[in-house]
Amino acid sequence: MPRMNEDAAEGEGAGGGGGSARIWVGAIPALDPDSTEVILGLDLESADPAERMICLLLNRGHEGEEGVFYLLPDDLSARYERNGERLAVTVLSHHAVLEADLDDADLDATDELRTHLAGLARDPLDADRLILLRGEIVTDFVPMVRDDSAQPLLVTTTAADALRQFRPDEGETDIAVLSATLTPPPPPPPTPPPTPDRHG
Repeated sequence: MPRMNEDAAEGEGAGGGGGSARIWVGAIPALDPDSTEVILGLDLESADPAERMICLLLNRGHEGEEGVFYLLPDDLSARYERNGERLAVTVLSHHAVLEADLDDADLDATDELRTHLAGLARDPLDADRLILLRGEIVTDFVPMVRDDSAQPLLVTTTAADALRQFRPDEGETDIAVLSATLTPPPPPPPTPPPTPDRHG
């Protein structure tokens, strides 16, 4: 996916194999020209197993506005983490959901995906969830948080240039909305006690 701005960065597959996933911060004018979003772009033709799993799970979306689909948190969700000047985005799914979709999938590479499923890392905060993808970008943007939930992660398989021209009534663009949380930064290390003055 083309780079939209300097904040764009490649996503990294959970297995470290990389992929064509890209993350950037920007606006989607047709949704809200004044809102800043975190966007994950995927390639339907990607050979990366984790990226293909996410694309498979996007079929679970329920259409709200035309061209905009909402995912249940157990199907796909996201977590943001800030670390200095970087924003990390992690995409997660429930193990049982992934297993069920692979059972139902009519894909030539189902065996490959099932092998990859067995090697996915568990979420350290919820052992029932698996980490599908994690990527970082350099940005000072902090996702908004309200009632313990962060602003959603928007996922699309549409090229970046086309996304900027997105018109919901044209039906040529897809946007999936993933519920998200923001992990608070770790507390600063404790201040060491003052060194006694041995000359006093």
